Amino acid sequence: MAQIPNLDNSPINLSSIREQSQKELLNILKNVRGKKCLVIDPKLGGSLSLLIQTSLLKENGAELRHLSAEPIQTECSKVMYLIRSQLNLMKFISSHIQNDLSKGLQKEYFVYFVPRRTVVCEKVFEEEKVHHLITFGEYPLYIMPLDEDVLSCELDHTFRECLIDGDTSSLWHVGKAIHKLEFSFGVIPNVRAKGKGSAKIVDILNSLQAEEPVNSSDMGTPEINTLILIDREVDMVTPMCFQLTYEGLLDEIVQVNNGAVEVDASVIGTQQDGKKIKIPLNSSDKLYKEIRDLHFEEVVQVLRERATSMQKDYADVKSTSQSVSELKDFVKKLNSLPEIARHVSLAQHLQTFTCKPSFHSRLDIEQTILELQNYDLCFEYIEEMIHKQEPIIHVFRLLVLLSVSNSGLPKKSFDYLRREILHSYGFEHMPTLYNLEKAGLVKRQESKSNWLMISKALQLIPSESEAANPNDISYIFSGYAPLSIRLVQHAIRSGWRSIEEILKLLPGPHLDLKRGGSTSGSAIDRVPSFQSNLDRVTDGHRALVLVVFVGGVTFAEIAALRFLSSQDGMGYDFIIGTTKIINGNTVLESIISTN
Repeated sequence: MAQIPNLDNSPINLSSIREQSQKELLNILKNVRGKKCLVIDPKLGGSLSLLIQTSLLKENGAELRHLSAEPIQTECSKVMYLIRSQLNLMKFISSHIQNDLSKGLQKEYFVYFVPRRTVVCEKVFEEEKVHHLITFGEYPLYIMPLDEDVLSCELDHTFRECLIDGDTSSLWHVGKAIHKLEFSFGVIPNVRAKGKGSAKIVDILNSLQAEEPVNSSDMGTPEINTLILIDREVDMVTPMCFQLTYEGLLDEIVQVNNGAVEVDASVIGTQQDGKKIKIPLNSSDKLYKEIRDLHFEEVVQVLRERATSMQKDYADVKSTSQSVSELKDFVKKLNSLPEIARHVSLAQHLQTFTCKPSFHSRLDIEQTILELQNYDLCFEYIEEMIHKQEPIIHVFRLLVLLSVSNSGLPKKSFDYLRREILHSYGFEHMPTLYNLEKAGLVKRQESKSNWLMISKALQLIPSESEAANPNDISYIFSGYAPLSIRLVQHAIRSGWRSIEEILKLLPGPHLDLKRGGSTSGSAIDRVPSFQSNLDRVTDGHRALVLVVFVGGVTFAEIAALRFLSSQDGMGYDFIIGTTKIINGNTVLESIISTN
C-alpha cells in the first residue's frame, strides 16, 4: 500500500498543494544539471516520503543520502543539501566540505533551506570559512497534507520553543502556511483565535496580507469559510490523557510517524523475526479509514465481524455451486483480506497492552484526576510510580495532568514529588523540572482550581458515554470530551460570546474577527463577529472550517472533529491544520530531550 495518501476525497483540492510542492522540489533538482548527490536532513526525509516518490527524485539525477556527522561518500561532483534551518546541521555540512577540501576534492555545493534561509545559519558557514563555496536557495515547504483532511507544518518543537525558549519563529511559519493556502482557496472571512500564539498568528496574517495581498475579486467566494486557531497551551489536559481510538492507541503504543507505523515482522505474522515492517496508515486503506476513529473496543468487534463474514462466505463457496458473477463478488471480497489480516494483527498487538490491569488502573486514575475526586489517592498513585521507577515519561504525564487540572500542586506536595523524582531518577532531571514549571505544566498552587467550573460549563465529563454507537465526542476517552474540541463546537454553533467568562479562565487572549477580502488586501478588521453558525453557507453546500492547533494536535482530537462533521444536521466539514501531530509522550519528550 502506498505511503503517499490519496487526497481525492478532500473537502478542498489539497492535491494542488502537494503537486505544487512536488513541482518546486523537482525544479530545484533540474536547476542543478547532471548527476548530483541529494543529501536530505533525516527529519525532512519522513515528510518527503508523504510528498513524492523517491523514484522521481532518482529520475531527476539524484543519488540519495541522509545527512549525518559522517562525511558523504559519493562520486558526484555536485552535492545538494536539503535541510531545516538548524545550527547543528550547518556544522555537519561545514565538516563535510572541510573534509573534501583536506582531500583535495573539488565539488560544487548547494544548500537549500526548508522553508527559508536564515542569517544565523549562514553565519555558521562564514565562521567555518566555507560560505564562499556554497550556492544557497530555499524550498518553501510550509505545509503539507498528511491525509485528505489533515495538514501539517511538521514543526517538532513549537510548543517548547514558544513556552520555554521564547522563540516564536514557528508562529511566522504557521502564518505563512495559512497565507499560502489563501492564495489557493481565497481569504478566509471569519477568524477565531484563542491563546497568545494564535493571536500573534492573526497579526502575522494581517501583515502578510498587507505586504502580499490575495486578490479576492479574482477568486470568487472563499472556499474556507472560517479559521479557528487554538494554542496547545489552552488545553494541556487532552494530550496528557491516554487516547482510546484505534489510531490514537496505535500512536500511544507503537507511535505513528509520517503516516505509518513500524513494527516487528512477528507482529503481523511474517517469518522474518527481528526485521521491522513499515505499515502505511491513511485514507487509501479503506478499512483503516472506517475504523481509525472508533473506540478500540468497537474496532475489535468490527474486525471480528469482518473475519467471521469472510469465513462464512468461504464456507458457502465450498458447499454450494456458485455462478461466475457470485464467484467474482467473492474474489473482490478476498482483495480486502490483506487489510483485514493486517489490522487484526495490529489490534492483537495493542490488546497485549490494553488487557493488562495496569492499563485499566491508569485509565481509572486519569478519570479520578479529571473529576477532581480524590487528590490524596492520585498523589499516592504517582508517588508509587516514582518509587517503582516506572518510565519517567509516564510519571511526568500524570503529574502534568494532576497539576494542570488542580491549577498547580500544594507547596508540600510539589516540593515532595520534585525531591522524590530527583532521588529516584537522578539530578540530571533538574532542568526538566525547571522547564515544566516554566511552561506552567507542573507548578505550585497559587489559586483555587477553575477546572470544575470549566468542566461543568463545557460538559467535558458527560454523565454517560458509550464506546459503541456514541452520541458525543466523549467516547474518545471513555467519558471525557476534549476541551479544545468543545471550544470548536461553541465557535461554530454560536460564537464564543456565550462562553466569554469561561474563555477568560483559560490561558491567553481570545479574538473573534471579520476579515476583509478586497483587492487592496484590507487586513483583519478588529471588529467582533458574534453571528451564530459562522455565516453558514445557505446554498445547500456545507461550510468548510480550518481548525489549526498551534503546538500540536492529537489523533483523538482529529477523531473528535471527524465525528462532529459526520453528525446529522452538522453543516460543516473540517480541515485540521497543525504544527505537528503529538501525544502526551512526544510533547514531554521535546521538553526532556533537548535540555
